[in-house]
Amino acid sequence: MDMEVSIFVTFWGFGALVKDSKRLPGKNLMQKMLSVMQRPGISHRKLSKMNFMGMGPWMMFLACQEVQRLQAKDLLGMCQELGVKIYPCQMTMDLFGLNKEDLIDGLEEPVGAATMLQLATDADSTLFI
Repeated sequence: MDMEVSIFVTFWGFGALVKDSKRLPGKNLMQKMLSVMQRPGISHRKLSKMNFMGMGPWMMFLACQEVQRLQAKDLLGMCQELGVKIYPCQMTMDLFGLNKEDLIDGLEEPVGAATMLQLATDADSTLFI
């Protein structure tokens, strides 16, 4: 559609920006607890929150294959190829004990909420999901 697109990624969505090979060791008790709760990396993201002993994600995966939908990893790569600017949240990086080297390639420099608000203010259209 020939539009400039920027995405600000924070908190629970942030795991998709971390390299699949990265394990969060945690520098303090809170970070260690978060690392146990959720493994980062887009390949480790669950397709469904309705687990049902593994049946929910498996059924969602099959449903996506049936209608020939791309997986999250493929969609992220497509966004990057199309020039979407993806901004990681600096505060979330600090909270999870991450460095820029822990993130996938092709991201913009980490920014804070004030920068995201400026991007939203200057945008023709803003979506908050």
